[in-house]
Amino acid sequence: MHWLRRYPSLRRLHGVDTAKAVALCERHPVDSVLLRVAIEQTGIGASFSLGRFDADRELTALAWEYGNILPLGFDEDGLDEVAEEFAGRRRTGSSIVGPGDQVMGLWNRICKRWGPARDVRERQFSMVMDSDPDVVADPLVQPAGVGDVSLVFPASVAMYIEEVGYDPTSHGAGYAYRVARLVRSQHTFIRKAPLADGSGERVVFKADVGALAGGVAQLQGVWVAPDLRGRGIATAGVAAVVKLVRERLAPTISLYVNDYNAAAIATYTRVGFRIAGRWATVFV
Repeated sequence: MHWLRRYPSLRRLHGVDTAKAVALCERHPVDSVLLRVAIEQTGIGASFSLGRFDADRELTALAWEYGNILPLGFDEDGLDEVAEEFAGRRRTGSSIVGPGDQVMGLWNRICKRWGPARDVRERQFSMVMDSDPDVVADPLVQPAGVGDVSLVFPASVAMYIEEVGYDPTSHGAGYAYRVARLVRSQHTFIRKAPLADGSGERVVFKADVGALAGGVAQLQGVWVAPDLRGRGIATAGVAAVVKLVRERLAPTISLYVNDYNAAAIATYTRVGFRIAGRWATVFV
């Protein structure tokens, strides 16, 4: 194993470390869901990852570069160490995302070397529920079928532009592939309604299970058509998604939401979500 000379507790991870990495995730099932998906989909060693070990050579913290940079479990000294390693690499990934102390602790140490971020969302609520919803679920919300991709795609693009601030289709076909993959895996849930002129249908509510691992399903991309907002569609729709996901995929549902999005927080609270912690996202 290659231990880093400057920091003997820190080293690059390899396949033999998988069991220890999964064990670390299991101690933090909600905070690690994105990280565990990365481990399960690519395997350790396929992407750049650093682990911090204690005196007994037990893994205590992990930072993974998988499109996003995902840090978990570092104390202040550990953040100093891992920041030095990332700062010495070229600027990579589209964001740093995860528990707020980890994300901001890492970013504050590397921002001068990596340059200004596209956006910093320092205060996000991590919300969780592991019970049936507190409100009546919308019976019209169902998993999208393969034939619905053409309806889901414009709704997904509209959601992304509203949330992130730019058109994801401007960077190639990757986003279209992700939308289709989520639909094929029945991880996208929608409500459809007729178009005003009667010529077809449109998606008026959608939500995705964007990450699923370790008994936790993370909701992403929750969206209601702008002209129908304020009518309770989101509350009943999210309740339906929670019910369906708990029946089919995982007992625990999580999500993270910007602290300034009062309407979304109120919706999730009505459904039954509780605030479990703070997250942060830095768009690099």
